[in-house]
Amino acid sequence: MTVLTENNSASSIHGHIYDVFLSFRGVDTRHSFTNHLYKAFLDAKITTFLDDEEIEIGEDLKPELGIAIKSSRASVIVLSKNYASSTWCLDELVLILEQSKSSNHVVYPIFYHVDPTHVRKQQSSFGDAMAKHRRYMEAESDANKRSQWVQRMEGWNKALIEVADLKGNDVNGSSRKETGVIEEIVNDIYNKLRISSRTPSPQLIGMESSIKLVTSWLKEASSHTTDILTIFGIGGIGKTTLAKYVYALHCCEFHTSSYIADIGRRCDEKPSGLLDLQQQLRDDISKTSSIQIHDVSISTSKLENMVAHRKVFLVLDDINSVHQLDALLGSKGFHPGSKIIITTKDSRLTNSCALFKTNVKPNHSKHLLQGLNETESRQLLCFHAFMSSNPKAGYEEMSEKLVKYCEGHPTALKVMGKSLHNRDVAYWEGCMEELKKENGVRINSILRVSFDSLPSTNDKEMFKDIACFFVGMDKDVIVTILKACGIETTTGITNLIDTDLVSITEDNKLIMRQLVQEMGRYIVREESLDKPWKRSRLWCHEDSFKVLKHKKGTGNVRGLALDMRMLEKEKLRGSCELITDALSKMDSLMLLQLNYVQINGSYGNFPKELRWLCMHGSPLKSIPSNLPMDNLVSLDLSYSNIESFGVCYSNPQPLQKKQKLIGDKRLLGSLKILNLSFCEQLYSVGGFDQLPALERLIVTKCIGLREVCESIAQCGELVLVDLSYCNKLEKLSKIIVMLKKVKTLLLEGCTLDES
Repeated sequence: MTVLTENNSASSIHGHIYDVFLSFRGVDTRHSFTNHLYKAFLDAKITTFLDDEEIEIGEDLKPELGIAIKSSRASVIVLSKNYASSTWCLDELVLILEQSKSSNHVVYPIFYHVDPTHVRKQQSSFGDAMAKHRRYMEAESDANKRSQWVQRMEGWNKALIEVADLKGNDVNGSSRKETGVIEEIVNDIYNKLRISSRTPSPQLIGMESSIKLVTSWLKEASSHTTDILTIFGIGGIGKTTLAKYVYALHCCEFHTSSYIADIGRRCDEKPSGLLDLQQQLRDDISKTSSIQIHDVSISTSKLENMVAHRKVFLVLDDINSVHQLDALLGSKGFHPGSKIIITTKDSRLTNSCALFKTNVKPNHSKHLLQGLNETESRQLLCFHAFMSSNPKAGYEEMSEKLVKYCEGHPTALKVMGKSLHNRDVAYWEGCMEELKKENGVRINSILRVSFDSLPSTNDKEMFKDIACFFVGMDKDVIVTILKACGIETTTGITNLIDTDLVSITEDNKLIMRQLVQEMGRYIVREESLDKPWKRSRLWCHEDSFKVLKHKKGTGNVRGLALDMRMLEKEKLRGSCELITDALSKMDSLMLLQLNYVQINGSYGNFPKELRWLCMHGSPLKSIPSNLPMDNLVSLDLSYSNIESFGVCYSNPQPLQKKQKLIGDKRLLGSLKILNLSFCEQLYSVGGFDQLPALERLIVTKCIGLREVCESIAQCGELVLVDLSYCNKLEKLSKIIVMLKKVKTLLLEGCTLDES
């Protein structure tokens, strides 16, 4: 691809010489972390000032460093163990923070093996350093110099408090790989500085010409028509990365804009996925919270009316059906001057949607995103493997072989580089030999290397659980469930992130690229290609239905998901009802999802090892007394017909006179997450004295809910309560008082009573 270059960089236009001033304590990180970070900035074409000289304690700050700070758009401060022992570093810090107050200078702290609290309160090594400076000050006999010391120390103290409160990056070597941290820092700085004319981050290597093309298309004036650009190409080639970058760069130039991400996966995950996307689009366009609509066609009509009167910039990422386009774009047309970017694997979809069957068709352009050339491929591989643009000595031959094998596929190159980081040449050679033996799809074989490189069986099992059941869910919820299944999640999540198998969104959702998820599910499928009941996990709704219908479940099955709405009715062949004894032989089943399933038989047949039970759309009006729930940590009955949960009592009575939640035992003593959202028949939630471990209570949009029992005050572990849009709830003020220790209390759409 042609590299886009401009004569005047963003820095020089605004009178800046550097993008970043790098402040660090040389004795701690000069030849390790800071050196790697500096090289990563240079590789990303982020101009960086780094001073190679070391000044002894007590020497004055060189004037040119103050000039360099003022000539930089941002400062990255590596706060390491001995940072505060250098008066030079502390003086730099004061100047940096002063510069940030007088200009748009960005300050980005990195807490390198130090606790931000120790920086803020000057404890541990920071406390020792400040105490040493204080002794120098007290030993000074010259009154003028002593006064100067006092002023400097006051400035240092204030600066350390300020920098500790800034958002940056916390580097803990015991749980995070430095390669991943450095990539994250480069991306953060690139996004904060909005460097548009240079290759700013590794993920954009080789995309310069595509960025220029899309940017040019965006800036073309078209006041009389709507312009649509379809970016297409194979999975993992960078379509989403390109669209996301261009959107972030130019969305502020439009009065109204919206980026709808990961459409295909979100629609496939749940039947209401398309409605959720329409809701997001309406909220983005109107900029206010809009009323929820439960019908796709009505929602489309509302969207059509909105976009007809507003010029919008819209990105629809990962479209995989015409139905999705029709629901999000409608057929009546957009306001002239609107710009729409669509990313998809199938470029034919755009022309087939309803919007192109109107009298006034949009202007439509296409851009095929292809793989990287050999030079770009080598650069991307080497960044992730060596944190440089070129191979280490001795790795040249193997690097070339892997570059050729990956055939310019960015995802493959990134995964391979991360998997082989810090491995010796022999390991690279062994990896290459294994790849040659694979008979499957090449990209799947490459991604498999990342899975195989996970350090433990624990991490591999965790990856398979997430790939089959939990992509897109809240990370903390996933951690709670998997911990109860015997998975070590603290290092596990970190290892999955470091190998680029999962990532975490800003709203704490744990996500996985579609190619990676498909690879994970294929690994599970390989356990038994022809006999799904012999696999450890069943996520395919059709397979799950057949296994349960024919009662073939065995002790091999660890997790099973079935959503009857996801099945085509013509394939069901007869009764859709399932008998509970189909579960009786699944002794190892811990993860169970039975959404919108008609169940008959004794609930005592449910497996006793269940940790996660999700039953959306259940017809149950109450919880069966014989349902085994001793080990359950997460119960999700959203959209069900349940009328009351537990027993509520307004006046405390002796324990023996209270009716127990279920039977005579604390069967829900392990429950940490209870989700009763969208249960329209629910009028009462109580029995909290039987839920000692409860951490999250989610009852959002239960329009009939009137009572939350006062016994909720007994839930000492409760950290989150979501009562949003429960607008008939009584005694809300009293409930709020009882929830003072709860960290997150969501009450949007509720009516506060006067009591």
